[in-house]
Amino acid sequence: MAEAAIDMGLIIRNARVRDRKEPVDIAMEGTRIGAIGTNLDIRAATTIDAAGSLVLPGLFNLHFHADKCLLGEIMRPNVSGTLPEAIEITNDFKRNYDPAEVAGRATRALEAGIINGTTFFRLFADVGTIGGLRAARGLLLAREKLADYCRIEVVAFPQEGIIRDPGAAELMEEAIKEGCNIVGGLPWYEYSDEDARRHIDICFDIAKRHDLDIHMLVDDTDDANSRSLEYLALKTMRENFYGRVVASHCGAMAGYNDVYAAKIIDMVATAGITISVNAHINLVCSARMDREPKRRGIARVKELLARGVNVVTSQDDVNDPYYPFGKPDPLECASMISHVAQLTLPKEIEQVIDMITINSAKAARVNDYGLEPGKPADLVVLGAPTIHEALREQPPRSCVIKAGHEVARSTLTRTLLR
Repeated sequence: MAEAAIDMGLIIRNARVRDRKEPVDIAMEGTRIGAIGTNLDIRAATTIDAAGSLVLPGLFNLHFHADKCLLGEIMRPNVSGTLPEAIEITNDFKRNYDPAEVAGRATRALEAGIINGTTFFRLFADVGTIGGLRAARGLLLAREKLADYCRIEVVAFPQEGIIRDPGAAELMEEAIKEGCNIVGGLPWYEYSDEDARRHIDICFDIAKRHDLDIHMLVDDTDDANSRSLEYLALKTMRENFYGRVVASHCGAMAGYNDVYAAKIIDMVATAGITISVNAHINLVCSARMDREPKRRGIARVKELLARGVNVVTSQDDVNDPYYPFGKPDPLECASMISHVAQLTLPKEIEQVIDMITINSAKAARVNDYGLEPGKPADLVVLGAPTIHEALREQPPRSCVIKAGHEVARSTLTRTLLR
């Protein structure tokens, strides 16, 4: 007698995955992946035909200022395009932030990200004496509202510094008590190298007290003499925080001399620090004062990868005073870093996709991430058969699965009329 078919809740058929040549079926058992194989004899309440499209585990946006997203709709434009003016414009507005209004804007942007296949977001909430805890409270409201669609971490981020904004450290502690679960930092923004080091020390003190990871914006400046990444790497090693620290931007690295760059890259690798290279924003804000040839203003991606550093890429901003565009979409971020860092060879294209998947999972210490039985059923059907075609075409994500349930679907019809 033939063995009866197994019953499961949802199955994706005719899917392609990165490590196999032939199409497979992917079956969900509750909130987990139950089975992956060719022509699975499985019945399911819901069947999705991937039609030969590549399926990846859910995508990451590991650096997103969701409290500022879409402010471009209601605020004056940044006429210089510089970081200082972006900060000035935002400060004028966030003095009167309303948490519900912040949550509304953030939710709109997050929903767009989910439709584009993002199942994990790390949101930065400005915390300081100008806006108090209003931005953090707004993002915590958005996290609660979208809990069934994605996983969200909220960073207590001192946008105006800590030493130059007395009271910010205490507000960061309060934000953590209210639900923020990552310690942010902006050490290069302090007035002196000594204060930048004190800033980093304070962030580590907070992180150790609450046993939380750290994500800082580091040396996001064209000044090649900015040295906060060096001290961050040293502090990470001294405090035994290996693998628990992410440093975003690190654009000063573009101006380092080669000898110093090699030293810092080695320190970053030794400390297990992840570097988030957010190409969109750095291309727009960096090197504004350069004459030709202009720097790209990003960290030394190829050298970091060659040394074994964990590199990710993230959206950062969506239509705000810092950056006027943004969807948000991790696949667009992957395409952008591929161009800016010249990662276009077959192996490098694979590395680019790792930046929005397994590298980001490693940075966030999501240990059960992946596309294999037993892993969480958080998946995205890319809408293209290969990574190369997905990067080239930037197709709508035909299906997004979170915890074994379909949470988003996109279709596109294009017809040439004769």
